[in-house]
Amino acid sequence: MTVNIKKILTWAGIAFLLFFLISAPSQASDVVNGILASLQQAAEAVITFMRNLFE
Repeated sequence: MTVNIKKILTWAGIAFLLFFLISAPSQASDVVNGILASLQQAAEAVITFMRNLFE
């Protein structure tokens, strides 16, 4: 029987995320909000770049 490391690591990651979400929901929401804020800033930077490029 072959052990698929990628599958094991994927399930371990999902289990960790669920544990983190259940054990510390406030901190989990802070992490998600931080990630979303970073993505928003990145998108705004790209939009600003494109506007300045085509002015």
